[in-house]
Amino acid sequence: METIPSVLCFPALPGGSYPCLVARGLLQEVADAAAIAALPSSERAAVRVLITNATRGCDAALLALLPGLELLISLGAGLDRIDRPALAARGVALRAVGEALTEDVADLAMALTLMTARRLVAADAFARGGAWQGARFAPGRSLAGATMGIAGVGGRIGQAIRRRAEAARMHVVGLARPSAEGLGIALLPDMAALAAASDVLMLVLPGGAGLRHVVGTPVLRELGPDGILINVGRGELVDTTALIAALEQGMIAAAGLDVLEGEPAVPAALAALPNVTLTPHIGGATLGARARAAAIAEETVLDLLGLHAGRPASA
Repeated sequence: METIPSVLCFPALPGGSYPCLVARGLLQEVADAAAIAALPSSERAAVRVLITNATRGCDAALLALLPGLELLISLGAGLDRIDRPALAARGVALRAVGEALTEDVADLAMALTLMTARRLVAADAFARGGAWQGARFAPGRSLAGATMGIAGVGGRIGQAIRRRAEAARMHVVGLARPSAEGLGIALLPDMAALAAASDVLMLVLPGGAGLRHVVGTPVLRELGPDGILINVGRGELVDTTALIAALEQGMIAAAGLDVLEGEPAVPAALAALPNVTLTPHIGGATLGARARAAAIAEETVLDLLGLHAGRPASA
C-alpha cells in the first residue's frame, strides 16, 4: 500500500533539505496554500506536520485545510504571520526554529552598523568611480567607545549582537523588558530613553501590533543628529515616513535597514537618500542557517513520529 505523506512542506530554500523524511516517503512538497487545498481530503486529513517559514506563515484558513495537524514548524524567528491563537484553539504545537539564524542575523546587524558608520557603500563607489584620484574620502564614524542601545537585548539575537558590539569595544545598554533582566547592563525604561543614551540604536524586537511604529519622530529626535538607527527586527517597528524626514532633515545621521515596512517595496524617497544602507531582508539568508534550520525541523518531526534520526532509511 502506498504511504500517504504525513508531513507537508513548502518548497525548500537553497541550502535546506530533509533527506530522512524523503527517504521514508513521509514528506510531500507543496507550492502554496492553493496546492494544499487541491489535495484529496484523505491526504489532507493524514497530515500531522506542516513545515512553513516566517514569510509564508500559517493563517486560520490554511490551518482549516489540515484537520489532523499536530505540529507547525516555522523555519525562522518571525511569528507575525502565524495565527497563534488559531493554533492554540486547535491544540496544534508550534516550533519556531529561530536558533538556526542567530549568529547570521547578528553578523548582518554588525555588518550594517559598520557599513553605515563608515559609509562603505559610498566609499566603494568613490573608489570605483575614480574620485579617489583627486580627493580623500570623508572620515567615517568610529564604533570604539560608542554606545549601542539594543532593543531586544535579552533574546538570542540580541545577545549575539551584544557580544559582537563589545568585541568592537562598544558600550552596550538595553531596553527594559523581562527578557533583559539580570544581564548586567544598564536598562532604559522606554525607547525614547534608550535612543537618548545611544550612538547606535539597534532594533531586534519581534514586531506585532503593540510595537508598530515604536520608533517615530520623538524617538528619532532623541537619537539625535549624530545617531545611527539599525533595524534587523521587523520593518513595522519604524514609522517609515518619520524616518525619511529625519534622514532628510539631519535629525539623525544615518540608518541601516535589513527590514522595511511594506517590504519588498522600497519608498523612492528612502532609496534616494545617501545616508541609508539597505539590504533585502537577508539576516538569516545563508546556506548554513538554512541547513541548520532544516536539520532541526527534520529531527523534530522524527521525534514526533517516534522514528530515529540519522542516516536516511532505504526504501
